[in-house]
Amino acid sequence: MGKTLTFARPARWLAATAAAMLLGATGTAAAQADFPTRPITLVTPTAAGGGVDVVARALAEALSPVLGQPLVVSNKPGAGGVIGTQSAMREKADGYTLLVTANSNQLIVPWLYKNPGFDPIKDFEPVAAVGSVPFVLTVNPSFPAKDLAQFLALMKEKPGQFQYASAGNGTLNHLLPEMLAQQSGGSLEHVPYRGVAPAMTDVLGNQVPILFGTLPSLLENIRAGKLRALGIASAQRNAVLPDVPAIGEQVKGFESDMWVAVYAPKGTPAAVITRLSDAIAQAMKHPRLRESFDKMGMQVLEEGPKELAVRQEAELQVWKEVVAKSGATVD
Repeated sequence: MGKTLTFARPARWLAATAAAMLLGATGTAAAQADFPTRPITLVTPTAAGGGVDVVARALAEALSPVLGQPLVVSNKPGAGGVIGTQSAMREKADGYTLLVTANSNQLIVPWLYKNPGFDPIKDFEPVAAVGSVPFVLTVNPSFPAKDLAQFLALMKEKPGQFQYASAGNGTLNHLLPEMLAQQSGGSLEHVPYRGVAPAMTDVLGNQVPILFGTLPSLLENIRAGKLRALGIASAQRNAVLPDVPAIGEQVKGFESDMWVAVYAPKGTPAAVITRLSDAIAQAMKHPRLRESFDKMGMQVLEEGPKELAVRQEAELQVWKEVVAKSGATVD
């Protein structure tokens, strides 16, 4: 039998290799400790001027001095948020491109498409949840129900006879009435529009009597008496409309709002995620940011990666069931 040949590594080679490995690890750690060293882009999958865009710009202004770098908001709307979300997902996982998005784009869209092209859990790292806005159930003042109890009774007594407007199939103001009907034992007829503006126009004109919308988008018309607010889509009342009951007071377990959060592409180093999360928590204490949120009727959320991960995983399953029961699809 032949002898087995072994080759001893020279001590000098081993020392050089260990030094190189240590230098590489130290360099990576140093790069993460110095993060960021250049501007950061915040991608939003919505158009400029919308709720998510407004939040992203307010956050960018407050976050820039904390991180010591400019933050640029990049709007990439289209396909219910799919285009912008996929764009952010494909960026390098280094913390210099982040996704600022709403739960409707991140957690509902995947159930509406056969192939949305992204997985909210597998393709993104949670960074921070920053704020939430309640939805309000409103009706044209001529609608027969004067309060929430009467509205719920009408849904049961005359199932499918009352129409509600939405910004389109699969939007929150489509699925919230469906969820309310499912949980209260009634039914409504859905009338989809291409956006909130035309839906609002027809509700104000009483072509369609019912609309679920975010508090900031409806508040002016509620205060002017052009819409009657019947309920807040939450477990507790909102300070902006203290006389309007929370739907959860009468429909146990009914609670949903639009919340906005920050995500990073999957694989972003944990040290960078921590740096971003800590910086966002600090920025959220900025008086101007809080004032901006107050004007929108938005509640500040100070949730880090772990809390956001729990929130999104629980809600993802809720919307899966609601979408399935509603039959909503955009394919």
